[in-house]
Amino acid sequence: MDDKKDIIRPIARNPRGFSDFRGAGLLHRHEVVSKILGAYQKSGFEYLETPAFEYADCLGKFLPDSDRPNEGVFALLDDDEQWMALRYDLTAPLARFVAQNFDALPKPFRRCAAGPVWRNEKPGPGRFREFWQCDADIIGSPRPEADAEIIATLSNGLAATGIDKSKFVVKVSNRKLLDGLLGDIGVDPADTFKKLTILRAVDKLDRLGEEGVALLLGAGRKDASGDFTKGAGLDEKSIAKVIAFTQTKRETRQASLDALSNVIGNTEIGNEGLEELSKISLTLAALGLDEASAEFDPAIVRGLEYYTGTVFEAEFLGETIDEKGNPVRFGSVGSGGRYDDLVMRFKGERVPATGCSIGVSRLLAALSLSESEKPAETGPVVILAMDNDQIAGYFQMAQELRNAGISAEVYLGTSGMKAQMKYADRRNAPLVIMEGSNERAEGIVTIKDLALGAKLATQISDNEEWRKGRPAQSVVNRSDLAAEVKKLLSDD
Repeated sequence: MDDKKDIIRPIARNPRGFSDFRGAGLLHRHEVVSKILGAYQKSGFEYLETPAFEYADCLGKFLPDSDRPNEGVFALLDDDEQWMALRYDLTAPLARFVAQNFDALPKPFRRCAAGPVWRNEKPGPGRFREFWQCDADIIGSPRPEADAEIIATLSNGLAATGIDKSKFVVKVSNRKLLDGLLGDIGVDPADTFKKLTILRAVDKLDRLGEEGVALLLGAGRKDASGDFTKGAGLDEKSIAKVIAFTQTKRETRQASLDALSNVIGNTEIGNEGLEELSKISLTLAALGLDEASAEFDPAIVRGLEYYTGTVFEAEFLGETIDEKGNPVRFGSVGSGGRYDDLVMRFKGERVPATGCSIGVSRLLAALSLSESEKPAETGPVVILAMDNDQIAGYFQMAQELRNAGISAEVYLGTSGMKAQMKYADRRNAPLVIMEGSNERAEGIVTIKDLALGAKLATQISDNEEWRKGRPAQSVVNRSDLAAEVKKLLSDD
């Protein structure tokens, strides 16, 4: 009997929505996060790191943009019968930390953070179950100027990654404007279904257009699959007023405010929103954000049951191309707003708070799609193992190169010359170092420039000419190895 038939081997695979990262892509993410955090800290934000797990009751029912409170998380029961869950964002753990350390913290408390978060949602294109965020928050200030500081911090964080400021814009609104509009058209604040249906309809303006939004504001809408979504049941006059509200964005922030004041009616809550945006505009100007960098757009809604005042999104404007070469609109790479109710769950009293979050994974995806020519990953210099009894000497070369600030490695396989060159190619090595017995006797080494060789190969058609000329290959004194490698790499 063949025992091998009884062995059941697992299929090597990733869980859906989770990805592996390696090499330059991983280093690029660390670099981007470091630059964003550097920009945050330059504005006086203190770096804070909280654990990946929180008790589920501490996370609470504040999952942004979710119709299913307390769902969408990965949870487990601890040995003390308490449910723990992986954090779904970096804000809920901040609220727990502030409540836990409230008396000892300076107030306002300015904090920044970066790390992975996890959401138990259906994965799809550009939508992952594990992804990185980079946040900045101010806890304890009710001033609209704090919102402006956060908006500027978001803009500076994106700019720090190397994106030109013309390639993104922060779109700003205020939930109080919508509340004022709803009061003006006679929507009862206690009618949660109608209020949320209207807000969700406005939030779909970019995707459905005015006609689709009007249907959702009225009797309802049937989508392409035949599924029917019940509408808010507004009359035609109220629908027209909501649509007019979404069209009040103008060339300047002040012009947008003037247009809004004519639409939302003279309600107390609406006027509060207008006054807050006016103060935000003045502060943004003082912080150097012009009309092209931050604009007022009333159609921005954001987390329907999460934010309490100012809301904003950073939209990526760079041209992006999908895998098939078609231009695509990428959309938001960062967002935020005021959330004055989050810490209240612990304290029993309102603690004003405002913050922003850059979706690092999404930002990297946007940058990747917007690069027409992606630079190839450069690997280490590879030192070939020509003679097995000289491995120590090859490692001495590697250490000399490393001491000179050059990434280098010795081939540690057991294959011959041809396979070693193939290995160097797969490692994207810019240079290969070769020292055989003859070269060792003469005190020299051979350096092969793989990048230059690949370039010259396109210019030489005769194989004999190639072999005789040995293009992109040079011989240097062994004592000059590090200096020559450094020069060749700098020339590239």
